[in-house]
Amino acid sequence: MEVFFHNILVWIDSSKYFLLFIGCIFEGPIIMIVSGFLYSLGGFNLLPMYIVLVLGNFIADIGWYSFGRFGTRHVIFKYGHFVGVTPEVLAKVEDYFNKYHQKILIITKLTTGFGFAVVVLIVAGIFKVPFKKYLIIVLLGGFIWTIFLLSIGYFFGNIFTIISPQMKIVFAITIPLMFIFGIIYTKKYLKEKVM
Repeated sequence: MEVFFHNILVWIDSSKYFLLFIGCIFEGPIIMIVSGFLYSLGGFNLLPMYIVLVLGNFIADIGWYSFGRFGTRHVIFKYGHFVGVTPEVLAKVEDYFNKYHQKILIITKLTTGFGFAVVVLIVAGIFKVPFKKYLIIVLLGGFIWTIFLLSIGYFFGNIFTIISPQMKIVFAITIPLMFIFGIIYTKKYLKEKVM
């Protein structure tokens, strides 16, 4: 059994950048913060980690755009009226999005859309934002957002290394809970403002 766990740890260590890439495709922001934390503890080299995280996030953004462009556009236009999405509403949203898509995409990438990022990226595909322009905006935004989230993780990693062993348990529980509640509160607040 000990050999089994040793082999798994060796595989994880040898595949850590690939695992970061896959993880970032599915849950980018959390993986980026955790990566910054692990980097502060000596678990990664900065440049390969940063490139892998940016690429994983970029692939995810392309996926969401493609899903909007090829997977939902027809469905929304055909069945949207069942959930109150009428052609008139779609026309207004499309007009607004086409006028301001650059600003909307930049703000979304730099804030992870305050919980609405995936929706905005799908809408960009639905309303056929020019793909080249979309790629440039999300890639540049991804470079900045990745640095920001890595810095947060790095900061908490540095704090973690200097606190006492007893406080490390409290720290390891409190910080993720505060982060989760902060996201939940922000989403709830924004939804109330939108409504």
